[in-house]
Amino acid sequence: MSEQISVTREIAAPSADVWSLVSDLPRMGEWSPENQGGAWVKGATGPAPGAEFKGENQNGDHSWSTDVTVIDCVPGERFSFLVTSGPFKISEWSYDFEDTPAGCRVTESATERRNWLIKKIGNKISGVDDRDDHNRRNMEATLERLGDAVA
Repeated sequence: MSEQISVTREIAAPSADVWSLVSDLPRMGEWSPENQGGAWVKGATGPAPGAEFKGENQNGDHSWSTDVTVIDCVPGERFSFLVTSGPFKISEWSYDFEDTPAGCRVTESATERRNWLIKKIGNKISGVDDRDDHNRRNMEATLERLGDAVA
């Protein structure tokens, strides 16, 4: 996977409304083709810097869980989190929001954090050989579904 990939989409809804959906991680499975949602853990009950989440993911017959820690949590502006598996960094995901006359512009970005060995293991666990292409397609689908959800 390259260092970072991003997808941007115009959504006909206020940034605060779209941000509320993105930051509701247990519901992420409604928007994402790969993430199936999950649960807040270690006393967290919602998005806040440092809040932790156990994510569930699926790609065909492959399923796996990840540990998520919220990094940035600015309503209507930015939501980001670090994904790990045990002690290993996997990726950092972010959603940035910009108000537009017709609603908002949302940019979803994924930044690779795996070393070569964890990439090799992760490819087998997830069934994904080309993570860049896979993530880009999933990000496009996620933003489209978010747009449909707030329409």
